[in-house]
Amino acid sequence: MTTDFRITGQSEKIKSGILLGTMSIFCFGLSLFRFYLTGNTMFLFLNWNLFLAAIPWALSIFWNLSAHRSKSIFTFSLLLFSWLLFFPNSPYILTDLIHLKQRGSFPVWYDLILILTFAWTGLSFGFYSLMEIESILRKKINDNFIKVISTTLLFASAFGVYVGRFLRWNSWDIVSNPTELFYDISHRLIYPMEHPRTWGITIILGIFLNLAYFTFKDGRKLKRELEEKPA
Repeated sequence: MTTDFRITGQSEKIKSGILLGTMSIFCFGLSLFRFYLTGNTMFLFLNWNLFLAAIPWALSIFWNLSAHRSKSIFTFSLLLFSWLLFFPNSPYILTDLIHLKQRGSFPVWYDLILILTFAWTGLSFGFYSLMEIESILRKKINDNFIKVISTTLLFASAFGVYVGRFLRWNSWDIVSNPTELFYDISHRLIYPMEHPRTWGITIILGIFLNLAYFTFKDGRKLKRELEEKPA
């Protein structure tokens, strides 16, 4: 039974990886086709953003596959911190919708589809990675707390998106410029009433991410139930 479960789990990871890879190739194709038609590199940067969005997924897969090998608290904390540092990159592409506007005679509907495709692929990387994190935590934490933790992580991610989009900090600034980054974040945590925009965006985006994530999970659960249901 355990062997069958592991095989099923590995199979699901492979299927998810193939799906995410296909979506990423499609995103790249859309951006490349736009560049071919216009000669404008405007939206090629989305490929870099999508690469960053894939990092938490890659980290969570690596962590899940190696979780049974290491029980070190230090390793666990380091991997969780590394994953959380990059996790906001997954929903961040949603904010690239601010670049949407009419550019010459090129149809704006194409740019809308382009950005939304990148955004959904980035979200999918994030949602799959969070499900991997849940499966890791489930080995150590009571299942009743998993939803609370996931909800908290999604709100933390929304805050991270704000820090990246509006304060213009990047994931690697925690190494290159930690003092100013810490000041910007701590000031908003200590004096929340002085930063209404920060918490307005964080709360609204956090609610959206939670609704999207749990809808995503329920859809996958329903799909499995239908597949397992005898004909």
